[in-house]
Amino acid sequence: MTETEQFDLRIEGLNVYYGRIHALNDVSMTVPEGQIVTLVGANGAGKSTLLMTLAGVLKAKSGSLTFGGQPLPDAPHRVLAGGVSLVPERRRLYANLTVRENLMMGAHLQTKMSVIREDMERMMNLFPIIRERVKQYAGTLSGGEQQMVAVARGLMSRPKLLLMDEPSLGLAPLIVRQVFETISGLKEQGITVLLAEQNAMNSLEIADYAYVLETGRVALEGTGRQLLEDERVKEAYLGIQKKSVEQ
Repeated sequence: MTETEQFDLRIEGLNVYYGRIHALNDVSMTVPEGQIVTLVGANGAGKSTLLMTLAGVLKAKSGSLTFGGQPLPDAPHRVLAGGVSLVPERRRLYANLTVRENLMMGAHLQTKMSVIREDMERMMNLFPIIRERVKQYAGTLSGGEQQMVAVARGLMSRPKLLLMDEPSLGLAPLIVRQVFETISGLKEQGITVLLAEQNAMNSLEIADYAYVLETGRVALEGTGRQLLEDERVKEAYLGIQKKSVEQ
């Protein structure tokens, strides 16, 4: 293992089932350290299943998952301790807890209060709205504000890899733009991101590399720019119809 590969995520021949349903079929991909890798696909394509498997919530039937050259644990708390954090779909904050308390939940594996206070301050600097809302109950925040808190909660564990599941879901267009700007900023801080999104246009624009999932299989892959220019992606995910040739 070389130094440049030490925090790569590698997925090889992954198969996951829901009962008799083959949810992920022989999926292989790589998430290099320091990059944003995007998963594009329709609802039900397997994006969330993949992230939940990586997070240790779902169990793989077969295949190999390695992070930092070591097998990825199959229990959520061990995955988190190993440097992989999940920001789940629809935020899933504790609505009856304050913003501060939600962030504390993200730091539950950290035993030093000095480190927690330092990280809390870092989150407030990264997301200024958190400083303004820190004493509010999470359930009283707007959708965009909740998403920022969810990302901050995921970062409180100091992950090397952040898994993000549909962060733009249900948000207004202006807030969606802010969310993707935030994700781009995470890369600048050296955080690797694996992003699952139905919003193909915005997610491919910020992606170093991307995979298209269709019914549990990798159908296409390439750089974000390559997939934005791919005619199949344009028609299926960007709503751009291929121009007919005039006779």
